[in-house]
Amino acid sequence: MAATVEAIRERLSSLIDPWTGRDYISGKEVRNLRVEGDRVLLDLVLGYPAKSVLAEMRDRVAGAIAEVPGVASVEVNASMKIVAHQAQRGVKLLEGVRNVIAVASGKGGVGKSTVAVNLALALAAEGARVGILDADIYGPSQPLMLGLQGQKPQSPDGKSISPMENHGIQAMSIGFLIDAEQAVAWRGPMATGALEQLFRDTRWNDIDYLIVDMPPGTGDIQLTLAQKVPVTGAVVVTTPQDIALLDARKGLKMFEKVNVPILGIVENMSTHVCSNCGHEEHVFGAGGGEKMATDYGVTLLGSLPLDIRIREQADAGKPTVVADPESRPAQIYRDIARRVAVKVADLAKDSSAIFPKIVIQNT
Repeated sequence: MAATVEAIRERLSSLIDPWTGRDYISGKEVRNLRVEGDRVLLDLVLGYPAKSVLAEMRDRVAGAIAEVPGVASVEVNASMKIVAHQAQRGVKLLEGVRNVIAVASGKGGVGKSTVAVNLALALAAEGARVGILDADIYGPSQPLMLGLQGQKPQSPDGKSISPMENHGIQAMSIGFLIDAEQAVAWRGPMATGALEQLFRDTRWNDIDYLIVDMPPGTGDIQLTLAQKVPVTGAVVVTTPQDIALLDARKGLKMFEKVNVPILGIVENMSTHVCSNCGHEEHVFGAGGGEKMATDYGVTLLGSLPLDIRIREQADAGKPTVVADPESRPAQIYRDIARRVAVKVADLAKDSSAIFPKIVIQNT
């Protein structure tokens, strides 16, 4: 007796996607399910980048279906489809960008820029089209971290700027436009205006995620950016240290105030592993990020070690995810990236594209 579509759907309703935490049916990841005699065919469409685990998930779904009586063969076409999601109401979306993810911290020195660039590279490694915008006007660090220091972007029309590219991602920074040793002595309104220009005038080329490396703190520039840039969601970076957590809470509150969803918290420098003896200890305290996540009802996306190689690789223009992709820190970055992408996929989709443009003409 051949299996039925209902039997297949029932089986997949009990199979959980390990990253979304939902079954494949309620999560709407199963499409075009059909049964042809003893043969089952379907499309598995993930709403987040998962290149490194896609084959494993496809085989898992196929294996579960093969257990249904009457099924002789299973064909699963697995793919990823990343769509645009809503930003703050009344904020104009960026052309060529589906989703904007702000990476922020309440204070400097917590490794925010290193987390931002590795998050961008991890999303790209998982199959997404990614850009990164260095929004730190006074201390741009992404040109150095991406190995692009000293290079200048081109303007094809004298009005807009083409992003720089390296390691498979697009990038823009004020650091590309000024001398590396030049101090940016701009007041708040001027700096904010320059940043808005970088956002709007960069010719982003069809990217799924634009990672914004926010300036540290919660002052006028940060607040203006959070209000005027179409941010899909925010990631807050902290260390376990009490003073960093105190400032990270302020950053989280800032995004809440302007109705930007918090995608989660990354705890950086969580532990230190001695490069000589391998002893691991919590030099900045323990459990701070987890407690903060619990207090605010958000997700702890991951905890990263204090590792000298992470710093050395970023300073050399080849961050950990590309310099040592099989290392433990690189794996943690990829896991964080996938959790961030799943959080974005759970947000309300942007439906502006489905409405036709109405043009009124004199006839």
